[in-house]
Amino acid sequence: MSAVSIRLATLPDLPAVAALFDAYRQFYEQPADAGLALQFIGDRMRNQESVILVAQAADAAQSLVGFCQLYPSFCSVIAQPIFTLYDLYVAPPARQTGAGRALMQAADGHARQNGFARLDLSTARTNHQAQALYESLDWVRDEVFLYYNKATPGAMVAA
Repeated sequence: MSAVSIRLATLPDLPAVAALFDAYRQFYEQPADAGLALQFIGDRMRNQESVILVAQAADAAQSLVGFCQLYPSFCSVIAQPIFTLYDLYVAPPARQTGAGRALMQAADGHARQNGFARLDLSTARTNHQAQALYESLDWVRDEVFLYYNKATPGAMVAA
């Protein structure tokens, strides 16, 4: 595989992005669920609740080989909008082609062009390959704050 191009995802990309999202979830040890992936990504796209960038192969098929999903948020401390880079995935055959790096650089450019003050992300402590990529792109590991989360079983989900 040669170079990739990065662009914003559009609704016609939904099936391909959902398939990549399903593979991403499986990477994080979630069961395969194509229907859930299609619904979740479709909702984000239709409701404009996230920004999804896609890596498109520069070959004859022009297939989508990776994606990055950004969720808009705010930082109260700096009183500015920020993005949370929650999802970054490149299909195994397209790894080591620069697709992940290109997606990260496009995310940074998109944030800058749209007035977002910062990008945040978290990754598994064991995902050393991703950490090396982030650090090579001048991302700084937070050594001050600890991040916590809490599940809310039985939470009401908006329909």
